[in-house]
Amino acid sequence: MSSLEVVRFGFIGAGQIAHYSADIIHQHPRGKVVAVHDTDPARAKLLADKHDIPSVCADAAQVFADPQVDAVYIAVPNKFHAPLVLAALEAGKHVLIEKPLAMNATEGAAMIAAADKHGSVLLVGMNQRYIPASQTIRAAVAAGEAGEIYHAKAYWWRRSGIPKLGTWFTHRELAGAGACNDIGVHALDACLFLIDNFDPVAVSGATYAKFGPRGLGEGGWGHSDRVHEKFDVDDFATAFIRMRNGATVTLDAVWAAHYAEPQRFGVDLYGTEGGFSLDPLEFRHAGADGYVVERDFERPLALPHCERFHNLINHLCEGEELLVKPAQALAVQKILDAINESARLGREVSIH
Repeated sequence: MSSLEVVRFGFIGAGQIAHYSADIIHQHPRGKVVAVHDTDPARAKLLADKHDIPSVCADAAQVFADPQVDAVYIAVPNKFHAPLVLAALEAGKHVLIEKPLAMNATEGAAMIAAADKHGSVLLVGMNQRYIPASQTIRAAVAAGEAGEIYHAKAYWWRRSGIPKLGTWFTHRELAGAGACNDIGVHALDACLFLIDNFDPVAVSGATYAKFGPRGLGEGGWGHSDRVHEKFDVDDFATAFIRMRNGATVTLDAVWAAHYAEPQRFGVDLYGTEGGFSLDPLEFRHAGADGYVVERDFERPLALPHCERFHNLINHLCEGEELLVKPAQALAVQKILDAINESARLGREVSIH
C-alpha cells in the first residue's frame, strides 16, 4: 500500500456525528472531506455548506466511483454497514466505519475478509480507545503495573439517554439492538483494549426494555427522523463474560434507569498488583508507606493526537500503527451477538 500525501474522504451519512467528524478531519493538515451522500439530500447539503465540501452525491455509488475519494467514512444505521463497506472496499477505498462493526459477526468477518482481499484499511471508529485516560491506563497495564488482571467492570449508565424515540436507533431491524449495540460497544471495547484481552469463551446476558416502550427516557441525540412507532430494542443490557485465560468481565449498558447520576461511563480493572479506573482516572496500589491512590497520573501516550481520524490519516500518509485492529472489533461483535443470544435463550452461550 503506497502512502498518500493527502487523504480525501467521502462521507456516507450526514447526521449529527458527521458534522463533528468533518471538523476533526479538517483540523489535520493532510485531511480533507471532498464528497458527501445522505438519503436526505437536504441533510447532505447542510453538511456540505457548513464544512465546505465540494461534491454532494446522489447516491453512495457515486462516492465510491469518485477518483478524488481515497477513504470513505460510513455513519449510517447498522443494517447498512456491511453492504456499504463491501461496496467501498470493492471500489478500492479505505474505510472508517462507525461502531458497531456490523449487525452480527458473520457480516463483520466478511467485511474483514474483503479488506484483506483488496489490500485496503478497515478501521472501526472505537473512539473511547483514543482518549488520554484510556491510553494512559493501557501503557501502565502493558508495563505490568497491574500485575495479572483477573476481573474488569465496564459500564455506561444513563438516567435518561435514549436516542430520539422513533428513529432507527430504537428499531431492531435497523439497529440490531439498543443500548447494547449503541453504548455497550464503547464500554466493552474500551475495557478489552485496556486489559489487552480479546479472547472470550462464554457470555451470560440479560436485556430489558422498561422505559422506551412507555415513551420515557429520551435523551434527544441525533438528527434522524422519527419514522418508527414501535420501540423493539433493549434500553438496559447487562452481561457476565468469561475469558479464555480465566479472567472475567462485567458489562452494563443502560440508556434509561433510575440511576443516581445523569450519566456515568467507565472501566474498572482489578489486578494482583494494582487497580485502575478510567473516569475519574485512578491507580490504586500498595506503597512503601501504605496504600496509595494516584489520580491524574501520566504515562506515555502511544497516539498523542488522541483521535481516530488522525490515526487513519497518519497511517495512510506515514505508516502510523492503527489503534483498532479488525480482529479485535470482530471479537467485540461476537460478544455483543452472544449477549443478545443469551438474553433470548435465558442461559449462558459459548463463543467459538
